[in-house]
Amino acid sequence: GYDSEQFIKRRCYSAKITIFSRIHMKKMPPIEKIPEAYSAIADNRIEMDAANEMAHVFSSDRTKAYTVTWKDSVYTSNDNSSYWQGAVGYPMIAVLLLQGKLPLNPDIVALFKDINWKNINTRHKNKYDRALAEVFHDLAMQGIDLHPIENNFREVYADLENLPLKTKKSSLRPPTGKETKGL
Repeated sequence: GYDSEQFIKRRCYSAKITIFSRIHMKKMPPIEKIPEAYSAIADNRIEMDAANEMAHVFSSDRTKAYTVTWKDSVYTSNDNSSYWQGAVGYPMIAVLLLQGKLPLNPDIVALFKDINWKNINTRHKNKYDRALAEVFHDLAMQGIDLHPIENNFREVYADLENLPLKTKKSSLRPPTGKETKGL
């Protein structure tokens, strides 16, 4: 016969699987996304709204505003990397840095002020290692020692890897750039 209790248990189990299948362990980004997060912080392109568990992160050319949300250890972001590839994108990294969940070195962050990553990444066909090499070249030409910066990136990357963080696909699609016109 019909067992309503079994039916309810199956429905609840099915609902749990559906919910958990949308939440993933984080996919690590390229390490080159860390300096992009630093630039967002150095340029004050992040509007934190801790009360609503969200932040808006503006792109380096300020044509797009990404939305990062969090609830406990589950984070979403509608930047392309997070939305399409499920990787932790630079907007999420920037928020984690500002939340104190990753180590933030203000002296190193300041070195990445006013860098238009969009232009540099486009020029290098989104080969992030080449884009960072260009930025490092510019820093080295200013007499800046790159070793502490590289060590800092490795430290932040290792801490990100060990962070008990889960990501979920954002309900917001990535911005097209039209949304920020007039802001």
